[in-house]
Order: sequence, then structure tokens, then C-alpha cells
Amino acid sequence: MKERVVAIVPARYGSSRLPGKPLAEIAGKPMVVRVLERASEIGIVEQVVAATDHQGIVETVEAAGFRCVMTDPAHPSGTDRIAEAARVLGLPEEAVVVNIQGDQPLVEPEPVEKMVELLLSGGFHMTTCATPMPAWEVSNPNRVKVVLGKDGRAIYFSRSPIPFDRDGLMEKRGASYLRHLGLYAYRNGFLQEFVSLPPGELEAVEQLEQLRALENGYTIGVALVESAPPEVDTKDDLETVEEFLLRR
Repeated sequence: MKERVVAIVPARYGSSRLPGKPLAEIAGKPMVVRVLERASEIGIVEQVVAATDHQGIVETVEAAGFRCVMTDPAHPSGTDRIAEAARVLGLPEEAVVVNIQGDQPLVEPEPVEKMVELLLSGGFHMTTCATPMPAWEVSNPNRVKVVLGKDGRAIYFSRSPIPFDRDGLMEKRGASYLRHLGLYAYRNGFLQEFVSLPPGELEAVEQLEQLRALENGYTIGVALVESAPPEVDTKDDLETVEEFLLRR
């Protein structure tokens, strides 16, 4: 039987760095609508839904022809938000839930397809993606870094440069830091188990929800892609994405 794959886009109104971010216009369209449109073009995805805490986002999403689920505004993370949406949608435990962040208006099919395929291979509890990053981005705390084991398993995620290149070996070997992309895939059964766990200490320190899985002994498989489009964390990022779209 073909696996059911549902993409859920968490769209929280109160972003600390860019309030109202999902409704920020990019080349004439609200960002959340651009994310949903791009996600709907990914062939492996059967259904695309937004999950929010704000009535204005519900109205914007529905006016664009997409489904939107209103969720608890007290959710501490996007993962908690999409887990509630999956329950509202009545998804079976074996369904694959793809978490596409609401700040990815240029999301591409390749990373989504690769991480879903990696999840379906059966070796990990959840999967995500990463790509090599240029040296000038490494010190940016808004760009999350990840280090991997030889089996493609995530060892740690951090806003700091990891690994710390004490003797300059990475530079000598031409190795790249890996930038984590804010995409995840899980079976709905594991997703519901994950959000039942209390937030972890490392998660609180780094403000990275995926660390909750690692702290509790779950495995995260990482699919590698050669490159990835920019995400929107700041007003400058918003302008960069808009310029990209207007050049196309």
C-alpha cells in the first residue's frame, strides 16, 4: 500500500525576530501562501495543510484555497503545533507527516523527497536534511549546524559552529560545515510520542526542538543535498527571497 504523505506547515504569528512573519508579503503574496504553493508542487506529498494560532492566517490560507487548522497558541514549538493538526486531521499512526517550516517560501522537492525516502527505509525515528554551508555563514546563530555519524545519524545540532575546528583540519581538508534545513519527516505515531516528552535541557539552551529527540535516545537520519534556498529568519532574509523571486 502506498504511504500517505501529508505536509503540515506550522505558521505561528508571534515570531520573536519578525512578528507576523507568515503574513509578510513576498513579491505580492503572503509568505505562508508561497510556502503552501511550493509544498503543493512536491509530487510525493498527497496533502498540504497549514497549522496556526492566528485567525488572520486562517483567513489568508483559506482565501488562497488551502486548508488551515487552528491550534493552541500556547504550543512551545512548531512540532507540537503540527502534532495537534495531525490529530485534528485524524491521520493514522503510519502516515508520514512532513514538517515544512512556515519560513521556507522557496522550499524545493529534492530535500523533501530524500528525507521521506530515508524515513521509509526504516532506519531512523525521524529524518531531516542538511547541506554544505559557506564559511561566512558559520558564525550566524540563525543558521543551525549539524554534525553526523558515519551512518548519517545526527549527533548534535547547534547554533554555534560545530565541530570546533581547533587545528584548522577542516580548512586543510576542504571539508564543509553542514547547515541544517528546517524540514522533518516522521510517522504520525512517533510524532505523537515525541510531543508527549517533556522539553529537554539542551532544547531549552539552544532553542532547537530537535534536540528533544536526541536527548531521549531517538535517532534522526539526515539526508544531504548539494544546496538549498534561503529561509526567512530576519527582515534582511525577507528582502533576499523577494529579490530572488523577482529575478525569476
